[in-house]
Amino acid sequence: MTLNTIAVTGGNGKIGSAILEHLNKNEYETVNISRGKQREEISDMYVTTDLLDAGETYGALAKTNADAVIHMGTIPNPYSNPDFRVYESNVMSGAHVLEAADALGLKSVCLASSINAMGSEHQERPVDVRYVPLDESHPRTPDDPYGLAKHAMEVTADGFGRRPSTDMTIASLRYPWVMTDEEMREYLLGPDRSLEALDDVHPATGREVLFSYLAMEDAVSIAQKAVEADFDGHEPFWAVAGDTTADASTPDLVAEFYSEADILEPRSGHEAIVDLSKAEELLGWEPRQSWRDL
Repeated sequence: MTLNTIAVTGGNGKIGSAILEHLNKNEYETVNISRGKQREEISDMYVTTDLLDAGETYGALAKTNADAVIHMGTIPNPYSNPDFRVYESNVMSGAHVLEAADALGLKSVCLASSINAMGSEHQERPVDVRYVPLDESHPRTPDDPYGLAKHAMEVTADGFGRRPSTDMTIASLRYPWVMTDEEMREYLLGPDRSLEALDDVHPATGREVLFSYLAMEDAVSIAQKAVEADFDGHEPFWAVAGDTTADASTPDLVAEFYSEADILEPRSGHEAIVDLSKAEELLGWEPRQSWRDL
């Protein structure tokens, strides 16, 4: 698939600005579509847009002549806004981006989903793990506003992908905590990550998120791979590191924290608890960074 210009919504944010920088290094023309003032000096074009307004979203993408869009412009957690705002931000902005991209004939859309789409760290119930390793078909059972919104966004993308008139590649990336090198040093290298200590680690690195994480460099590379891919309809992908956040072995983690799960394929070493083969097959992507190498 030949792409020249890639728009990134939320390019003022942590991951969005890193994606813009990565795309520029790979010789793409880039557009940052965000609310408020420009807070980065990377993009080739900046468009101030309210992504909760369908007309503004359409107008912004039309103005940029983008070939593809990476949608990162959503509320990233359920704690700083009312529940309905969190849900609205994640679902409706995604729907508006998909509708505009479809109408304008864009070639691909990449959506920022989350590990929370399956029901994870932000809900009161423990994560529901039915089998290991978890693939993209594992049941999704969220009940918090953020997880519900990410689930609903994926369902919305499914619907767009089923339309006979839609000729776009649509990918949803199920990110965990996307960490900078500094964050990995602070939260992974610093604390005790032995089996006995894992009940007290940061919740975004523990049991409820399947002891998953992703280095920033891998997060931006999979976003690029997603818009460059060429498959039919919508597909979700696990976008996590190839190893866990624990010093304990993965078999020990599974035995200790997910003992009721069926073992479909034994894990070994510090291997991730999710199955990353779909991203490798359809996107040609594999995670390359580990906190253990810092």
